[in-house]
Amino acid sequence: MRYIHPMTTQTLPPRVQRTRNKIMAAATELFLSKGFVETRMEEIASMAKVSKQTLYVHAGTKEALFLEMAERMIANAVANQRNVTAEPQSSEDPRAFLLAHAKEQLRAAHNANLMQIRRVAIAEASRFPEFGKAVFELGPGSAITRLERAFAKWHMAGRLNTPDPRRAAETFNWLIMGGPTSEAMLKGGASTKTPEVADAHVAECVRVFWAAYGIAHRDQPQAES
Repeated sequence: MRYIHPMTTQTLPPRVQRTRNKIMAAATELFLSKGFVETRMEEIASMAKVSKQTLYVHAGTKEALFLEMAERMIANAVANQRNVTAEPQSSEDPRAFLLAHAKEQLRAAHNANLMQIRRVAIAEASRFPEFGKAVFELGPGSAITRLERAFAKWHMAGRLNTPDPRRAAETFNWLIMGGPTSEAMLKGGASTKTPEVADAHVAECVRVFWAAYGIAHRDQPQAES
């Protein structure tokens, strides 16, 4: 089950869309500052300057409103990344794409709002497991699936040694994001790494990944035991 109110999938008249935008702006501010449990629908209605009845007509439930907020923020981050790093072609240099993808992906760890969504999703994981599943699918899951498609292409083209593209994609994603995301999540706020440190981290992740999956490793003889 997904906590998505049916109205979120429809094309809305401009006046209705403006009301929804006001509700989402208020919900985003309150959810990110107070968390899911402490935020009351009455507060969202008051901040958005709409009645509670109007709020429930648009939002359905608090759970649906929170998930829509998370989906919008993460979808925007994913769209921005794809604008910077387009879907690669099998003829492209994998290392150039990996560097660009990793740099853009690392921006998520520097986005305080995205990190706060993760904290709220973790805090509510036992009560609303769909929150965490959706945040994962839209964030890390989306990035891993995108890498998987690219690695499958490059393996078929003989440019990467990734016979299991899903595993390779997961490996690369967590090489990039594991440390910075954990730091941001546990220390509060967002990652505080300087651009120079972040670039060095990205370069090292690409170097390590290429050492394991680069085409130079294809068809090399196994070391004798």
